[in-house]
Amino acid sequence: MPDRNSPYNAFNFTVAFGNGDIEGGFSEVSGLGTEITVAEYRNGSDKRNVVTKIPGMFKVTDITLKRGIINSDAVFQMFKDLQDGKVDDAKQTVTITLMDETGANAVQKWVLIDCFATKYTGPSLSAKGGGDVAMEELTLSPGDIQYEQVA
Repeated sequence: MPDRNSPYNAFNFTVAFGNGDIEGGFSEVSGLGTEITVAEYRNGSDKRNVVTKIPGMFKVTDITLKRGIINSDAVFQMFKDLQDGKVDDAKQTVTITLMDETGANAVQKWVLIDCFATKYTGPSLSAKGGGDVAMEELTLSPGDIQYEQVA
């Protein structure tokens, strides 16, 4: 039985790459999810005109990370490793941890296994912007996801 009745806020989280190359705080994580495809089957001799749904393949959705640009080429190195055929070097474990309101205690973790970068989107640049932060997006494709409730 949980000892908390209110949901956790979504603003307090960390993103950690397994090899430690990616630096800088991410401001947004989206796309965390899994899906099981469904195969529909109907036996030809079935008296009812109804399909049977059978669980199919399990897949993990792509994850998008957003952060302000910092002076680091680690994101581009992931793409270079893939381009050079170093797939094992490009794959990383990424841990996303939701923290409580104090920021001191982890409450849930999503561990993305065998992630590799599939898309990079650079910032929108404008000379008339006053205090806008230059943001970049990184899309990761994980091979598997593990969920861990910490608190």
